Amino acid sequence: MNPDLTGQTALVTGAGRGIGRAVVEALAGRGAGVVLAARSGAQIEAVAEQVRSRGGAALAVATDVSDEASVRRLFGRVDERFGRLDVLVNNAGVGRFGPVAELDLRDLDAVLAVNVRGTFTCCREAMQRMIAAQAGTIINVSSVVGFKGYPNQAVYTASKHAVMGLTKSLAVEARSHGIRISAILPGGVDTDMVGEARPDLDRAALLAPLDVAEAVLYLLSLSDRAAVDEIYIRRRGSNPF
Repeated sequence: MNPDLTGQTALVTGAGRGIGRAVVEALAGRGAGVVLAARSGAQIEAVAEQVRSRGGAALAVATDVSDEASVRRLFGRVDERFGRLDVLVNNAGVGRFGPVAELDLRDLDAVLAVNVRGTFTCCREAMQRMIAAQAGTIINVSSVVGFKGYPNQAVYTASKHAVMGLTKSLAVEARSHGIRISAILPGGVDTDMVGEARPDLDRAALLAPLDVAEAVLYLLSLSDRAAVDEIYIRRRGSNPF
């Protein structure tokens, strides 16, 4: 899992912390120029500065992926700074947790706006550029709830099922253009969101963000002959299905 990404450009959403930050560091460590997107401009700029301090190229762009105009500005900045886009990792995500009887439409709308509409809009913008280049990789970070259900996670689960549907359809659309689209479905990862959704879990037993970043590197290390549709990463000792 040591792909040479020198000369390539990778865009990561939700890049300021957790999985997104680990992915940025992994991609930059393999030579990619990285574009970091998240709502917190100060947070992603701090990560970008660390990449630059190690000799890498990094651009931080404060972005709200639920806002189409904001996403278009983001991709415009990618074009201006790097002139190409080789990899998109859709990692930005939010959750609302609790019994359905206690939630309202604002909870549903907030989650779908980021997790589904944001992923769709970023995929669309990336596809336009990758189709022109006849090459590229899109990796959507889904979740174990993309195929399983847990109590008090109905809204989040619905959003991740939607991400999986989008990924599967796009993968078919993209293959004739030399573009590979995959999903990574991690189980419990040691992030703030998992701490909120599953306070019952032992944080020491959770996956690390690096585990997901290494799966991204694996997908980028595949030969031109191979494609992987999805990777499910579970905590060792957890139920596999």
